[in-house]
Amino acid sequence: MTHTLESGDARAAAVPPDTGTKTKPVGAVIAAVAIPMFMVTLDNLVVTNALPVIKAELGASLSDLQWFVNAYTLSFAALLLSASALGDRIGRRRVFLAGIGLFVVASAACALATEPWMLIAARAVQGVGGAAVMPLSLTLLAAAVPAKMRSAAIGIWGGIAGLGIAVGPVVGGAVVEGLNWQWIFWLNIPIGLLALPFAARMLSESRGAARTLDLPGVVLSAGGVLALVWGVIHGAEDGWTAPQVLTALIGGAVLLVAFVAWENRVADPMLPLRMFKSRGLSLSYIVSFGFSAGVFGAIFLLAQFFQVVQGYSPLESGIRTMPWTMVPMVVAPLAGLIVDRVGPRILIATGQLCLAVSLAWMAVITTVDVPYVSFVAPFVLGGIGMGLTFAPSSTIVMASASTADQGMASGINSTVREVGVAMGIAVLASVFASHGSYSDPQAYVDGLVPAVWVGAGLVACAAVVAVFLPRHAQPVQ
Repeated sequence: MTHTLESGDARAAAVPPDTGTKTKPVGAVIAAVAIPMFMVTLDNLVVTNALPVIKAELGASLSDLQWFVNAYTLSFAALLLSASALGDRIGRRRVFLAGIGLFVVASAACALATEPWMLIAARAVQGVGGAAVMPLSLTLLAAAVPAKMRSAAIGIWGGIAGLGIAVGPVVGGAVVEGLNWQWIFWLNIPIGLLALPFAARMLSESRGAARTLDLPGVVLSAGGVLALVWGVIHGAEDGWTAPQVLTALIGGAVLLVAFVAWENRVADPMLPLRMFKSRGLSLSYIVSFGFSAGVFGAIFLLAQFFQVVQGYSPLESGIRTMPWTMVPMVVAPLAGLIVDRVGPRILIATGQLCLAVSLAWMAVITTVDVPYVSFVAPFVLGGIGMGLTFAPSSTIVMASASTADQGMASGINSTVREVGVAMGIAVLASVFASHGSYSDPQAYVDGLVPAVWVGAGLVACAAVVAVFLPRHAQPVQ
């Protein structure tokens, strides 16, 4: 849901052009890496807009809806860094193609799901495929184009990623309304089957410095986050003192403590703790987590508002969110142009403030019969806030890491964002379940409003932390 340019830009920038790809048309190379990446980016937001229809047809519960999103998000976050390391060892092109193939197979499984648990399991496998596609697409692109064209190619890559985010809700609405929800997954099959041989032909193999796969780190971190998210999701339904909920929450905390202890002693850690000595990196990660948790937790519920409460179709709902999703496409490039002049701290803090005000504004005005025009201004303000956040956050992460650590630093930031998305959805949906339900429009609003207030509070905290970001970050050695 939050995949951006930073997931692999630094490591990609350090890769010299592959001499075997000089004769390949640059446009074809960009298409070879961007089409699979667009498919992965688009699919996430398409699912979000289709949740009310999937809920009705599969008889899904609120916790099922959260897992339809979080199963993908968590598996993606858990394996993002490992997929990059695996590509460095056995070949980036090989892992990239395997990721496309796995994503296609998992998409077919999603479309064939007849029970909520089937869709959840298939979405988790999709996340594994996406974890291989997203970071390696940019690394392969930078290795395949001449140095003088690399910045332009990466800019096009970032624009295509932004386009996937922008049009996702509208495409999802159109597909669900014109066909059925299964087609948001079926459409991936022909795209993937065409992209696989095309990418295999246009891309040449490349490798990086061999790194040891930190499998215990992957298991401990993924298990800890999964247990915590499961506990938060089921706490509102089963009670916070229920044995299974307490076991999940305590067990998750123990696993994460064990993860930190393991990372502190292993020779080649998945998450080098020394990087947190940098104020720029550590505060950037906190801001990324708060931003993702507050904004995307709120979007999870707001995306369903127009369908569940006001009776609009999926397409009509997707069109109504466009002031929010399209504005970052304009603001983000502008923020990237001025970030070196004004500094990332000002832009990030301003962006978080805009988002906090936007969410609070929506919480104030939301009623069952609120006219759509009342949402336009806060939607635009939220889009401005997101646009001011994306490029500057990448800039400060890159500036705060040494050259050797830049790829790892950007990958960690992407991972933190994805974990923030999962945790935000779990927390805000828990608040929603404590105050409302899907039983009728008023009950949905009763749960939505306090949940969005919590989202606004999380982003406001991120804005406060952003004020303490360094104006000119220095790499930690």
